[in-house]
Amino acid sequence: MPAPEKVAVFLHSGEYDRVHQGLSIAAAAVATGRQADVFFFWWALERLANDGLDEPDLRDDVGRRFEARGMPTLRQLLQHLRESKRCTLYACTGSMAAVADSPVALEGKVDRFVGWATILSLVAGTADRFYL
Repeated sequence: MPAPEKVAVFLHSGEYDRVHQGLSIAAAAVATGRQADVFFFWWALERLANDGLDEPDLRDDVGRRFEARGMPTLRQLLQHLRESKRCTLYACTGSMAAVADSPVALEGKVDRFVGWATILSLVAGTADRFYL
């Protein structure tokens, strides 16, 4: 039986719900034995660099349900992905130059800093790609 394909998740928006959805997709992939590559760009990368991972900035009614149902925060999803050993987190170097004061803000938060040539190589042949 062939190895399961990997999943690529491209996070551009920094809106909490979009980042949560992307990390949830990656979490579902690793839970089913697949490799997940998560790429952080622009505003999603800024949220990561600024450590905006714990407080959901959602509409009040959604935020209350989110909390009441014990849904995981972005930090908890990232921790799960790292512990799975099946997920690689990437920061786009071009986006980083625009939204992060320095690479130091992202050290330890991503596995690799990559540009588009590398990104294209990494996702070549990946059938399941999600852009949020």
